[in-house]
Amino acid sequence: MPVDDQDERIAKLREELKALGGTTISIESMPADMEEEFLRHVLEYERAEPTTLFTLLQNAGVEIPASSELQDNDLATKLHEIIHKLASLGAYLQHTNHLSDRELYDYLYNDALREENVFFPENPSYAYTIDVTGSGSDDDNLIYRKYYADEAQRKQWAFDWPSDPIPDHEEPPFDRDRLIPKSSSN
Repeated sequence: MPVDDQDERIAKLREELKALGGTTISIESMPADMEEEFLRHVLEYERAEPTTLFTLLQNAGVEIPASSELQDNDLATKLHEIIHKLASLGAYLQHTNHLSDRELYDYLYNDALREENVFFPENPSYAYTIDVTGSGSDDDNLIYRKYYADEAQRKQWAFDWPSDPIPDHEEPPFDRDRLIPKSSSN
């Protein structure tokens, strides 16, 4: 593949991004092949229509009733179905062991599945992560430090934010994370 052709393709990708109102991306240290691929992904993202995982699941034929409509056994089965269908769409959960099945289902139903974002379920190299402790709130950060942070992470947190409490480590009350699908990039 002649370099001139690649230079032209890269220039065209940059112009297309600029026409979409994006900023000019300068990646001087990146090899041309990587830059071209990167710009293609950025352009694909910029052109994509945001949607919700709730909509994608419904379009895939998954019914998602409110948790109040489900008995515990049915809820556990439905949660399992949703988690596995999310994985088939490239969306993966992490840090769920502190929540009961009903609490996790409610979190997904009311929050995580309703957030608009850009998804690429047809792209196997794409992964969307739903970190149940990832909101950045004080409560989520405390839950992360209590149940999921290892000793090195806890020490680093204490150093970086000395006024934040570091609770004693506790094993989470549930054991789900090791059983749910993981992205191949994890």
